Amino acid sequence: MSELITFGLLGFTSFFTLINPLGVMPIFMTMTSDLQKEHRARVARKASVVALIILVFFAISGQLLINFFGISINSFKIVGGVIFFLMGMDMLQARLGKVKIKESEVKSYTNDISITPMAIPMICGPGAITNAIVMMEEANSFAMQGILLFSICFVIFLTYIILFSSSKIIKVLGETGNNVLMRLMGLIVMVIAVEFFFSGLKPIVQDILRMGI
Repeated sequence: MSELITFGLLGFTSFFTLINPLGVMPIFMTMTSDLQKEHRARVARKASVVALIILVFFAISGQLLINFFGISINSFKIVGGVIFFLMGMDMLQARLGKVKIKESEVKSYTNDISITPMAIPMICGPGAITNAIVMMEEANSFAMQGILLFSICFVIFLTYIILFSSSKIIKVLGETGNNVLMRLMGLIVMVIAVEFFFSGLKPIVQDILRMGI
């Protein structure tokens, strides 16, 4: 039972910090500033649903894709660790993200910003996708797989609530509060990155040493 609780907490914290809805929130507000409240809610809902579908798809079929392309899960962990670490560095320095939308381009995005760039890559980025594949591989029972899928759904639901309530949350937190939270989540992401990197590197190094012997 304790193993399931630990796995569930790891799933929730890793997805929440990698998706980083509090970091996505100011960008969402900027990109939807010209929309009415109901349209903004529609964008948040559609982006959340699309991101959920993508994450569940990769969690369920990610291992099949890895086998099809002949990719080692340990290699995926190493790459994922590097991606997580770089994301954590950005968050630790309170940088909101790589996707930048110029003011002059905001209106052209309002037709379908819910899919790109909101769902992909702002909510469902390479870090979250990698995390879904790796954690599903580590889930060695149906109970753990169910907990992982529930964690994904719960985090996406929280993301939708945060985006829907973004204008109120930003006013309460203020710029300083938002930056502090982002830095804390960035530190957690970097710790997860180190764990992923070395858990993937260790088996590869052991295989190399065995071949040398």
